[in-house]
Parts: sequence; C-alpha cells; structure tokens
Amino acid sequence: MAHGDAETVVAVPAGERALIAWGFPIAGMALGWLLKAVAGWIAGLSWAPLQGPFKLIAEIPEPWATVGALVLGLVAGLLLVLTAIGERLTVTVRDDVAVLARVDGPSRTVARADVAVVFADGKQLVLQNADGWEHAREASDLRTDELRAAFTAHGWPWRTDGDPHGELFRLWVPDLPGLPEGANALLVARAKALSKREEAESAVLREELRRLGVLVREEQRRQYWRLATPPAAGGRVD
Repeated sequence: MAHGDAETVVAVPAGERALIAWGFPIAGMALGWLLKAVAGWIAGLSWAPLQGPFKLIAEIPEPWATVGALVLGLVAGLLLVLTAIGERLTVTVRDDVAVLARVDGPSRTVARADVAVVFADGKQLVLQNADGWEHAREASDLRTDELRAAFTAHGWPWRTDGDPHGELFRLWVPDLPGLPEGANALLVARAKALSKREEAESAVLREELRRLGVLVREEQRRQYWRLATPPAAGGRVD
C-alpha cells in the first residue's frame, strides 16, 4: 500500500508481482522439459491418450526437442504472467473519488458523495449507496486490512460487518420468477462462465445484469441476486 499527500494506492505487493513474473516462466519451462522427457515413454503406452502428439514429440531430434519444449514453456509462462497481472485489481483512494482499475480492463471511478458504505464481501470489494445500489463490486486478492486502512484514511465509511442489505439476496435457480425480462438468460450464461472460471466473462455479464437492476453475488460458484433501482447518476466506467 502506497501513501501520498492526496491519495492512497492499494495494489499487489511487489514481492508477489516478482514471484508471478519469474515463477510462471520458470514453471512453464520446467513443464515443457518434463513433457519432452516423458513423451517417448507415454507414446509407448497403448492405453495412453493423445498418442499422436506424444509420438510426434518423441520423434523430434535433439537438441531441437529440448529447445522447442523450453521455448514453448517459456511462452506459455509469459502469457500466464500477462493474464495474472492484468487481472489484478489496483485501488486508488482520494478524499473525493475512488478508482478501481485493472491493466486489461476499464477502470471504474466512484464519487465519495455517491457512497454510503464500503465493505469486503468475501473476495469482493463493494461500494454501495444508502439505498443499496452497488456502484462497484470488484473481485480482489488485495488484503482487506489494507483496503480498510486506505478508505478510512480518506474519510470513507468502511463497514466491518459486511453488506447491510445482504439478507435481501436470494439463491438463483433457472427460470426463477420475479426477475426482469432477459435476466434469467444472463444468469444462465453467467453460471456457465463461473463454472469454467471465466472471470472476465462473468464480470461482463454482471454489468449486463446491473443494467436490468439486478445485483448478483456468488458463493462457491452459486449465484445470489436481489433487485435494486439504479440512481440517476453513479459510478462510471472509463
């Protein structure tokens, strides 16, 4: 957590970023080398799946087989680095606004005047107005104590006991009555995205549900929902 005269930034610690940046490529290269090393053995097992690819790998002459395996592992590791770092949330808190941003996505700017309560709901950071509308609900691996310290340092109302409207959430099941038109289809699609751990897609579908006045949260891949009326003006996506 970095402090300045006018703002506080909560981000992934430098040590974790370094571990991701170095660890994923090294792990990728190690896995590539391991697959090359066992390719011949697996190709000789009549019951093993993917016989064709393993036989092809086993037939590549050295040193090209090892070099190719290491390069492919390195590339895969670097792609994972970009994905992992890009998905991490950075929160910048000032007295008048909070900015929630990711490298690979849009940022959300929420005015202090629009927020009545800030809290952590499991692994999600939530900024909510007095009527229960959520100006932001963002998945985050940031430490709750650092987020609380950042918001309270700038006069934002942090709530330690969670969502004041939490009892209004209902478990969603397909074709549940009481939802706006189109919401069930979006929740079906979002359930599939959650089951596949497609975080970006589930976030997009959350925003579409918000447009219909449906707020969602999840526990162990199960979705819970409640209705809320959007305010005339609120947080914006930049």
